[in-house]
Amino acid sequence: MIRFCTLVLSILFCVSSSLFATDHSEDNIAEVYHFKGVHFLASYCDCDQEALTNLEALQQAMLEAVEQCGATILNESHYVFPPHGLTMVILLSESHASIHTYPEHGACFVDLFTCGEKCSAEKFDAALREYLKPKNVSERTFVRKQDIHDPES
Repeated sequence: MIRFCTLVLSILFCVSSSLFATDHSEDNIAEVYHFKGVHFLASYCDCDQEALTNLEALQQAMLEAVEQCGATILNESHYVFPPHGLTMVILLSESHASIHTYPEHGACFVDLFTCGEKCSAEKFDAALREYLKPKNVSERTFVRKQDIHDPES
């Protein structure tokens, strides 16, 4: 009986070891996400009116800007305020991007919040500036951790 119990315990140990083993080789290490994000905020004013009111093209420009920044798109949602106002939010694996337009003012607000290190707010901004052609831009980027850091201050 003791031999049988020893055999069963040995088998259980081997099975549990293989089921719960951790492989620490470099090929099997999952990406670790640190509690850090970058939040880009901008107000684009005096935009090209056609670019701001062509809602299909504007939505496509947002999606392309997100792709150019290196983020992963999970989903998007938008709402049109007739005739040409748009609110669009793009859900990202890294967080979100959004645009809120005010065509009657020739302006919009955009933001991009991404966790991790792989996304480029600069590429996002450049792509939207190229499409919207704003004459005046006010923008800030914040680094968010346990606190919020403004690199400009």
